[in-house]
Parts: sequence; C-alpha cells; structure tokens
Amino acid sequence: MLREAIDLRSEGNLLTVVLADGVEIRARAVVLAMGARYQRLRIPRLEALVGAGVFYGGGVTEAQAMEGKHVCVVGAGNSAGQAAVHLAKHAERVTMLVRGADQARTMSDYLVKQIKLSANIDVALHTTVVDVHGSSSLEGLTLRDGNTGESRTLSTVALFILIGAQPHTGWLPATIARDPHGFVLTGLDLPAGTAAATMTRPVFPLETTVSGVFAVGDVRHGSVKRVASAVGEGGVSIQFVHRHLAHLHDSATRPVR
Repeated sequence: MLREAIDLRSEGNLLTVVLADGVEIRARAVVLAMGARYQRLRIPRLEALVGAGVFYGGGVTEAQAMEGKHVCVVGAGNSAGQAAVHLAKHAERVTMLVRGADQARTMSDYLVKQIKLSANIDVALHTTVVDVHGSSSLEGLTLRDGNTGESRTLSTVALFILIGAQPHTGWLPATIARDPHGFVLTGLDLPAGTAAATMTRPVFPLETTVSGVFAVGDVRHGSVKRVASAVGEGGVSIQFVHRHLAHLHDSATRPVR
C-alpha cells in the first residue's frame, strides 16, 4: 500500500520517516526515490504517443536511435539546450521549438553560443506545438507561430519535451540540500561544507547532506530523467547503503582509546 511521507528526521545515526497517518519508521539508511511531476503540453493525441516518439526528458538513452533522423526539442532552458546539443551528435537535424522571443533569458550563454555554432540545430522562436501526427508512433507535428497565428506541419520522428519539472521534495527537511528547482543535491554536487557535521567519512555518491540518506532517479539533481537510469541508480545506491551500514558497525565496535 502506498503511504505518504511528511517528514524525515535525523537523530545521531538514526533516521525517522514520519507518515501522514502518524506512523514513524526508524532506520539506519533511507533512499529517496519520489520522482518528479513533469510539465505537460496537454495535447491528448500527444500523450498517447509517449514512449513511441514522444519523450519527457533529455533523450540521453534514445540519442543513438536517432541516427540520421530529424528530431525536435521543446523548451528554452539549460536542459533543453543540453538535450539538443547531445541529440545533434546523432540526429541528422534537431529543431528546437521555443515559445518565447529568445533563449538568452532562460539558457546559459555558453549553450546559446554552442547551439548557434551547431550546423544541424535549428531554433524556431515564437513556436508552440498544437497537435501531433501518427497512430502507432510519431510522424509529425502541427506548429503554430505565436506572432502570425499561422500553422504549419513539420515531419519528425521524435519529440523531446523539457519545459520544467517539479520534484516531490517539499516535505523534506531543510537539512537536505536542494538546487533552486527543488531537486536533491548528492555526492560531488554537494556544496563544500554542507555534509552532516557528524559524518566521519567521505560522502558517498548519491548521498545527500544528511548521512545515510540517498537520492536516486528523477528527484536527484543532475539525473538523466529516464526510467532505465533511475532503476540503475536505485541498484547502485544499495551498494552505498551497505557501505554506510558497515561504517556505522565499525564505528560502534571500534575500541575507544
């Protein structure tokens, strides 16, 4: 049965997860895998093709399958820019669909310059997706020009949507550091000096600012935002959970001098 968590406390080496019904679960280690809610385009026909040419996320795992094909990326932030640059290494052409007048306000300057220098990346400004074509897989898009109101059809086999996501981290305590968008910081991404003061070992990969608390999948800052990657991170995190528990055991049994 799914249960809602509302708080996470750390008391020495003991962690306590508080559930909405008042039940408290105590443990030596906790793995956070709450995921994120992705902003949708709210086009019914599009949602029917998710996984069959339509993807929410950066497309790292699908990039090689785009060899020699035309693909589209929706979004104007860094995630969209990074996805376009990565996809351009494999696809014949990448078209970025941007609703606004430019990318400079929402994308890092180095990415804007990199996209301009990429011969196989086009940027369509003032452009929104209003419909999709294809029954069993994506075949094309209907696009609308925000300035003129005119519509046009664009043939493409893949659409990667990166228009924002909200991680389910609002219930976490302030002691677990997050980026400006709420994604949990882990491992090498932790700001210097933010790990728990009681931590007597180096921070493990996937570990948060609270000793023994790990984050995997879409909820984690810098994750690939794909199912296969999230599953892999979940498996890897268990290795570090065991190492964390072993460290606690060694610390408890080490003779005091």
